[in-house]
Amino acid sequence: MTLLETAAVAFAMFSAVPVPQPVWNEKNMRYALCAFPLVGVVCGLAWWGWAALAARLSFPLLLRAAGLCLAPVLVTGGIHLDGYADTCDALASCAAPEKKQEILKDPRCGAFAVIRLCTYFTAYLGLCAAVDCTPRAVLCMGLGFVLERALSGYAIAAFPLAKNTGLAHTFATGADRTAVRRALLVLCALAAAGMAAAGGMTGAAMALAAVLVFLRYRAVAQKQFGGISGDLAGWFLQKAELWMLAALAACSLLSGVTG
Repeated sequence: MTLLETAAVAFAMFSAVPVPQPVWNEKNMRYALCAFPLVGVVCGLAWWGWAALAARLSFPLLLRAAGLCLAPVLVTGGIHLDGYADTCDALASCAAPEKKQEILKDPRCGAFAVIRLCTYFTAYLGLCAAVDCTPRAVLCMGLGFVLERALSGYAIAAFPLAKNTGLAHTFATGADRTAVRRALLVLCALAAAGMAAAGGMTGAAMALAAVLVFLRYRAVAQKQFGGISGDLAGWFLQKAELWMLAALAACSLLSGVTG
């Protein structure tokens, strides 16, 4: 029962998938971050399902790409995009870390958030159109959804926090941080290895893109915000997803040119 409640906590918080709403307690919060990558599994299944349907019914390229673009958003309910938008506003302010934290708390959506979201979805849609949706490519992206969430959960359990309140603080303080870090590191390694095994150089390039964004995430969080937060975690996850998709699309295009 505790395992099911732990998974339910992760899905209730990080997805729009209907699940029972357990009362958060010490037991079901201890390993909730370890269940976070399961949301990535559902995103991967959504990608596979839409790609298979599009191929079966011979959907136009733009319609196929639109479905792939929207699938992760529909699964997550856009929770990570909210953090991405808030962080973009804060970064665009070029203010001191304290002021950036205030901007993150502001429920209003600033101009830079709107601009960056429009840019993000334009890039995501175009990249989805450029991807050759072979079974290997779809599997690599599915594992990418898992990898980015394993990295995000690891960061919450390992990196300094910017404040003593908020979503990241709640999950970090409720977790068995040592056990969570170890489990998620193993999962990161397995997901990256799976991507490389399934996609060869393409999968390896996607995993490398995620790791590079992760390193950038740590540097930005520490230098510009004084630590990580829930909004920054969302910013990282969306950036990692976009850059993995860019690596996948680039490899698809290069394969077409050289082939």
